Amino acid sequence: MENWIEAAVLGIVEGLTEFLPVSSTGHLLLLGHFLGFESNGKSFEVLVQLGAILAITLVYFRRLLDIALRIPTDPAARRFVLGVLVAFLPAALIGAVLHGFIKGVLFNPFIVCCALIAGGLILLVVDDLELEEKYQDATTFPLPMYFKIGLIQCLAMIPGVSRSGSTIVGAMLLGSSKRAAAEFSFFLAMPTMVGAFAYDLLKSYKTLSFDDMTLIVIGFVCAFFAALVVVRSFLDFVSKRGFAVFAWWRIVVGLFGLAGLWIVG
Repeated sequence: MENWIEAAVLGIVEGLTEFLPVSSTGHLLLLGHFLGFESNGKSFEVLVQLGAILAITLVYFRRLLDIALRIPTDPAARRFVLGVLVAFLPAALIGAVLHGFIKGVLFNPFIVCCALIAGGLILLVVDDLELEEKYQDATTFPLPMYFKIGLIQCLAMIPGVSRSGSTIVGAMLLGSSKRAAAEFSFFLAMPTMVGAFAYDLLKSYKTLSFDDMTLIVIGFVCAFFAALVVVRSFLDFVSKRGFAVFAWWRIVVGLFGLAGLWIVG
């Protein structure tokens, strides 16, 4: 029962943080470390993301369906789908090659804390810059810009960096508005997270027990409902207030994490 409660808490944290620029994986690793929650091969932290994936797919279902239906006749729809695939490929290739190194070496609480703090400082600086906003619509970025965002997203393979944070910062530096940058991070999350989920499941399914799957299902359900809340409100929030609150949150969590590691290990 204690493990079920921990899985539920971690699932809620996953859902609340997945689409915010604060690093859901970093939060899960730190919280799991201090709770003493150990998943088989760190698979819980990856597989529980399916709940958040389904949440954003549900929220964006009509828009995704509209784009899919327009692919045969609308060049703009085909171009956007190509743009998402182009942005997804760098992470897919590098993630497949470095999968073992990432989970075996980088899934480390100390690295997470340092990445949270460094990412928070970068987000503060970028949020305060007077950047030219050349693109207001995430579906109309130039193809080279999609690829560059995809390259920048690869930094998020370091837990604590944040997949959404890296794509948002990258898009803003390349001329996107804050809202369009955040929205594109949603679109790019779908193939990226599905790819990570499928690859990790393929690698670990033989070693997962019934208890492992029970905890993953609990985390998945909690992540789904928590992510629904975030996705429905995040774009309006950042359009009005920017990303400073998330930057400071990252810094505070990182500092508290370092203090906790120093005190209790």
